[in-house]
Amino acid sequence: MDKTIENYISANKNRFFEELFSLIQIPSVSAHKHRQQEIQLCAQRWQEILLESGADHANILTTDGNPVVFATKLINPSYPTILVYGHYDVMPAEPLELWTSEPFEPEIRDGKIFARGADDDKGQSFMHAKAFEYLVKTNQLKCNVKFLLEGEEEIGSPSLEKFCIENKEMLQCDTILVSDTSMLSIDTPSITTGLRGLAYWQIEVTSASRDLHSGIFGGAVANPIMELTKLLSQLTDSDGRITIPHFYDVVEDVSDYERALIAKIPFDEEEYKKNLNIKVVSGEKGYSTIERTGIRPALDICGIWGGYTGEGSKTVLPSKAYAKLSARLVPHQRQEKIAKLVSDYLISIASKNIDIQITYLHGAESYVCPIDSKEYRAAEAAYAKVFGKKPLPVRRGGSIGVIPIFEKVLNVKPVLMGFGLESDAIHSPNENFPVELFFKGIETIIRFYNEICN
Repeated sequence: MDKTIENYISANKNRFFEELFSLIQIPSVSAHKHRQQEIQLCAQRWQEILLESGADHANILTTDGNPVVFATKLINPSYPTILVYGHYDVMPAEPLELWTSEPFEPEIRDGKIFARGADDDKGQSFMHAKAFEYLVKTNQLKCNVKFLLEGEEEIGSPSLEKFCIENKEMLQCDTILVSDTSMLSIDTPSITTGLRGLAYWQIEVTSASRDLHSGIFGGAVANPIMELTKLLSQLTDSDGRITIPHFYDVVEDVSDYERALIAKIPFDEEEYKKNLNIKVVSGEKGYSTIERTGIRPALDICGIWGGYTGEGSKTVLPSKAYAKLSARLVPHQRQEKIAKLVSDYLISIASKNIDIQITYLHGAESYVCPIDSKEYRAAEAAYAKVFGKKPLPVRRGGSIGVIPIFEKVLNVKPVLMGFGLESDAIHSPNENFPVELFFKGIETIIRFYNEICN
């Protein structure tokens, strides 16, 4: 680490942790409607942090949903402008009993910060604020900077596209920086060059008008849980291929050359299985694990419930059963079209003994970042200086709904400078973020500014 930067981080690290923890301690769970007060508090805390870090202005702006925090530091109109995007909302912490420590009371142990949002995305967004602070206080900032922090990313950013369209001029920029992705490992830096899209549904299956006694009615009335599981079992075949007609119509076959490049990405399957405590990997036949999670679509049941699940027994034939279903999409697959394909297919194969209702909750388009742009080259050089080796370009399986929105509305290709690891357990109990990467992330972002603005 550069000695000047290292000294600054060392001198301020306790303050950095205190400020970050003040964000993490606010349970800003966007999926929980009763958390509106916490959402507002977190937006206000971000406003304070950005002003303290050197922003000229920081405002909390309304949307059709949760507010966004928008801050600016405008030095010279002739200088390039960087827009930093992050999100302050987090996933629910449940199941709480699986956490080693309280999810909203951050702890540092084993060289990691443990808490909900430590990585995704409070920790990673906070690195940008502190890199910006360093550049401002050392008079090294040679570009204009804008910050956009939203509060709905974990529920699909439903309000942000309209906000971006209505505020297009305010958001104008030359470069967009996002840290909401991961690297291959601490020793193998990588830059995310692609994200899969997303489509997400809730399914409701109804049989009778009320729960029934399973002794009196069992065998005579359709069981909605059994009917639902029959439906879901028909979505993939024994080779892991999705069975929905026309689902693969626009999915490109990746060239042998690109697959050969993917095969060079370091990947230890045994270590992968060990870390996840699984016996075997699974998925679409004919593809590697990295290919399955990066360049191929996937379909998963994210939740299923119905009937009696309490202690002891209750001989009931339930009236309803529910499931949540998600699809990860690759370039050219449009989420709205896939949403209709899946809904139509489920309705077509549903038993006449039940009523089925499918609600499309949200989705996102896929994204691919060019690796020959000046922005990507600047990020590549920044990682190389901090980590001592050139980062690998890697497509990732997750989705960030706003990324393709930025591309469409602002006509700018975002650069995904993530510093998390797959072992950080984002969206899961015991989410964490290595302190080493927290510090290295700050320096890498500083290096990026030096590369792109000089």
